Amino acid sequence: MSPAPVRLRLDLAYDGTDFAGWARQPDLRTVQGVLEETLTTLARQPVALTVAGRTDAGVHADAQVVHTDLTPGNALLAADGTVPDGLVRRLARMLPPDVRVHRAAPAPAGFDARFSAVRRHYAYRVCTAPSGPAPLRARDTLRWPRPLDVAAMAGASRALLGEHDFAAFCRPRAGATTIRELQHLSWHPSPDERDVVEVRLSADAFCHSMVRSLVGALLAVGEGRRPVAWPASLLTAGRRSSEIHVVAAHGLRLVGVDYPDDGSLAARAAVTRNVRSLDR
Repeated sequence: MSPAPVRLRLDLAYDGTDFAGWARQPDLRTVQGVLEETLTTLARQPVALTVAGRTDAGVHADAQVVHTDLTPGNALLAADGTVPDGLVRRLARMLPPDVRVHRAAPAPAGFDARFSAVRRHYAYRVCTAPSGPAPLRARDTLRWPRPLDVAAMAGASRALLGEHDFAAFCRPRAGATTIRELQHLSWHPSPDERDVVEVRLSADAFCHSMVRSLVGALLAVGEGRRPVAWPASLLTAGRRSSEIHVVAAHGLRLVGVDYPDDGSLAARAAVTRNVRSLDR
């Protein structure tokens, strides 16, 4: 009988500027492609990764999570099936400087990086200074040329919370639901930088372009082009709205992924795989 595979969890971060997104694509530099190729070299056999949340071209991650299944005897594992202490250090030597794995460990039973997650957290940075963002933050901060009313954006944000069909804010994908539970959405001035605000968003999941569309709609409110009630009014559209400006990718970061306790991982994965409807 063949030995049972070991599921390995990796926690990583990356600067998305020079990547064509997370997902492997022919002839393009992607985070998945770079990481799988490096792991395959170390393992001396093909390694395939499952990710907590795909990020688009130019989007960054502070706290991405992936898993892969490895057979015992794989060069990424010690003889007893544990992860060698030096694996993170070896990956640091082999990976390019815009990708960093900061933790590698066997995953608990039932863990799935994508389906076991209970929520994802994103942040988006906007700078309204006439000079634009500071040079060291230019790759992760949107330059916005007009002043913003943060109180108005906060009011519009509160009306978007809860479980809704966010089709107006999502690029449609065949067979994918656009129903999401938006659990947190708040705007805050940066404590250490003048003329910089950051929005934090949390949801059980986000559909394609949802975060950047939400931010674009709220910035329209913040500069006075749209009323406070406008973003929430789009929730009844049932289809993507051409009125929404999708902001640039480089201001967006995946900043966290939450999972339940180890005993609930498999059950959470089973629930997540169900396609949701608002008419339960």
